[in-house]
Amino acid sequence: MHQLAIALKKKGYVVTGTDDEIYEPARSALKAEGLLPDKDGWDPSKITPDLDAVILGMHAKADNPELIKAQELGLKIYSFPSYIFNESKDKKRIVVGGSHGKTTTTSMIMHVLKDAGKDFDYMVGARLKGFNQSVSITNAPLIVCEGDEYPASVLEKKPKFHFLHPHIAILTGIAWDHINVFPSFENYLEQFRIFISKIEPGGVLIYFEEDPELKKLVESCKREDLSYLPYGLPKHEVSGGKTKLFIEDASAEIQVFGDHNLLNIHAAWLACKQTGVTAVEFCKAIANFQGASRRLELVAEGNDIKVFRDFAHAPSKLKATIEAVKKQFPDRKIVAVFELHTYSSLNAAFLSQYAKSMDPAHEAAVCFSHHALEIKRLPPLSKEEVFRAFEKPGLEVLTNRSEIENWLNSRQFHHSVLLLMSSGDFDGMDILTFARKITHQQS
Repeated sequence: MHQLAIALKKKGYVVTGTDDEIYEPARSALKAEGLLPDKDGWDPSKITPDLDAVILGMHAKADNPELIKAQELGLKIYSFPSYIFNESKDKKRIVVGGSHGKTTTTSMIMHVLKDAGKDFDYMVGARLKGFNQSVSITNAPLIVCEGDEYPASVLEKKPKFHFLHPHIAILTGIAWDHINVFPSFENYLEQFRIFISKIEPGGVLIYFEEDPELKKLVESCKREDLSYLPYGLPKHEVSGGKTKLFIEDASAEIQVFGDHNLLNIHAAWLACKQTGVTAVEFCKAIANFQGASRRLELVAEGNDIKVFRDFAHAPSKLKATIEAVKKQFPDRKIVAVFELHTYSSLNAAFLSQYAKSMDPAHEAAVCFSHHALEIKRLPPLSKEEVFRAFEKPGLEVLTNRSEIENWLNSRQFHHSVLLLMSSGDFDGMDILTFARKITHQQS
């Protein structure tokens, strides 16, 4: 929301906003643009009849005093994605959906289009090197959007990607997650069926054909007014910790790795090709793509150790990330630490989905904090429940920062890769300082 506010100010609009709490880096970014409110908290006095639009974030509840006043005044109220669509009705729209790989695939498309000199807007869920913002709204003829399944707002409870109506759509795969929003797999599947129905006539659907659920879904709702581009792993070679990619008559040694990233690249190529990018241009650009923040991000390395952090939280993402590291560095020991942090992952009813997901790691630990359970109003979890759910012999289960640090400090990192995976912060642990310390010790 704060990134959208900044983007609209840069476009020349008069923007105000409020929130009950504003954290870093949003606070500093808003302050630098002169958009930081004088105080935290809701302020109905800012809702006046002369406003052209009120944009409602998913954090605001139905009893929000500003929302109530906007409704009383009969103002036009948009959710975040419905406003993005309102600003991009005359643009060609590329939307990346799917249960995994959305942020990375969107980032790859953005990176390539920028390198190829294309004029475009964007909306993506992470900071990306070479881009000052994660949202840009200008008069560009093209927009690239990450399509999220989460509800848009308290007034528009449909998934965000239902509002974007793409001309070029990507679906990376379907793996049930977000059980607090989608109580059953069939309910989750239905959201993707609706997304396909909302692709613009004459549009293109790019989809991962080796995902059986996705393939079955696409075949069950085929439309004569769409073109379909299935994709799988592109031609590539892995040798000496390096991956070489081949696209049509071009090739590139790439900096990211793993089958999931190769699949993301293939989807990104097919989307970029639709905009006129050539294979040579694509390979030239993708060769220097370093990944999105916290997506298999190399945070430190020494002579004998590499430390990566990753946003993995769903079972499919967790397994894909560990397998990617093992395939890229087959002769190294893999030490993996995973934090249960999302509502789904901390839910005892969902834990069994993680069975065997950490098996590719040589040494593994899973951590969670009782504080996170309290915030999400979930019942307590025991270490025994977590250990049984993962079905990983030798797995350590840790419940606070001290235990995490002690376990890590007791490891031997000779000729190894340390993989730190979380959508949280490991109970406040300073990951970067720890990573630098152990890589220095191994050098």
